Amino acid sequence: MTLPLRAIAVFDVVARCCSLTKAAAELYVTPSAVSQQIHALELHLGTTLLKKAGRGVALTEAGERYFEMIAEDVQRITEATQRIRGFRSRAALTVRTTPTLGSKWLLPRLHRFLDANPDVEVRLNATTEPTDFSREAVDVEIRHGEGQWPGVFVEGLAEEIYLPVCAPAYALPQSMEAAELQQHRLIYSVKAQLQWPQWFASVGVLPSAEWTRLLFDRSHMAIDAAADGLGVALESNLMMWRELQEGSLVCPVRNPPQFKLTTQWVVCPFDHLRKAKVQLFLEWLRQERTTWQNESVLP
Repeated sequence: MTLPLRAIAVFDVVARCCSLTKAAAELYVTPSAVSQQIHALELHLGTTLLKKAGRGVALTEAGERYFEMIAEDVQRITEATQRIRGFRSRAALTVRTTPTLGSKWLLPRLHRFLDANPDVEVRLNATTEPTDFSREAVDVEIRHGEGQWPGVFVEGLAEEIYLPVCAPAYALPQSMEAAELQQHRLIYSVKAQLQWPQWFASVGVLPSAEWTRLLFDRSHMAIDAAADGLGVALESNLMMWRELQEGSLVCPVRNPPQFKLTTQWVVCPFDHLRKAKVQLFLEWLRQERTTWQNESVLP
């Protein structure tokens, strides 16, 4: 059975606009033509996709499920078609990264890559989900973990140093001993590879049953919470380099131990290393790593 591709494309626009009139304007056709395409698709699928909602339309339950299943693929087809037709002559580089590294470290530096490579169009996808390179159109991933993924290229991004930090208004630099931290609210990033119990054990402090905790599932939220004066976080200098540089975070502990870990890894299939755009991005990452290491500020 032939797929009604035109009707599917029209439905995608209507689902995004929630309006036949707006969809018609975007498609440069009449609302009647849009309605005809939607009706044809509903006949093809044997179900109703739209329902009236005030002056506009809304998706039915079946419509919502169908839109969820096709939206990403329709977008991919649209982008591919535009490139082939010559609307975009630039190379498209898709990078997947963890949310904290993406927002705290990669994004502030990305302008240098874009300036040096104006013919490369970057798509940044921030998620903690590992890439299935056999199914997903991702060129390079920066993945959180221990670096043990067989069958793919893996390179550590940088060695990180974990330190307790807080806002200077919360506690002055080097103003307390490690054991005194237990009297303060401890900010946790629950997915971090180093947690407070490990840190306290390293300085010989027994865990307290009365710790006051504030927990986040993203490190960037823990960093921001500490900078806002909500407590003391245990975080990586890679992720909080800007806050350390600007002085919005300080280490309140005298002579803290320096835990060194590599938690962020550059990952891609080996055959992706042959792509010029991937080579450019990896070389740029290595340069940025060296620059960060030379400029890194520790409390």
